[in-house]
Amino acid sequence: MQLQVSGHHVEVTPAMRAYVEKKMEKIVRHFDHVIDVHCVLSVEKLEQKAEATLKVRGPDIHADAIDGNMYAAIDALVDKLDRMVKKRKEQMADHRAIEGRSARQ
Repeated sequence: MQLQVSGHHVEVTPAMRAYVEKKMEKIVRHFDHVIDVHCVLSVEKLEQKAEATLKVRGPDIHADAIDGNMYAAIDALVDKLDRMVKKRKEQMADHRAIEGRSARQ
């Protein structure tokens, strides 16, 4: 998995980069088909925003989260991505089960 972290109106410190890498490992544990991740951390006035796009087979997965604290925004982002990835994985499994059942009949 390739991970690219960039900042918009904020300098991405090594601590932030390490935190994002650590949190994204959770996503890869649940769904190993992730090819590439592009994460953008941004600040506008008092809002800290984290957004990410996961390149996977099929349509890309995109999510964002806004919070007063950058680390809390990253946590919320990873939680959203985790739910989306689990849903995609279930959809893929259901689709394959339906295909297998119709082929046997």
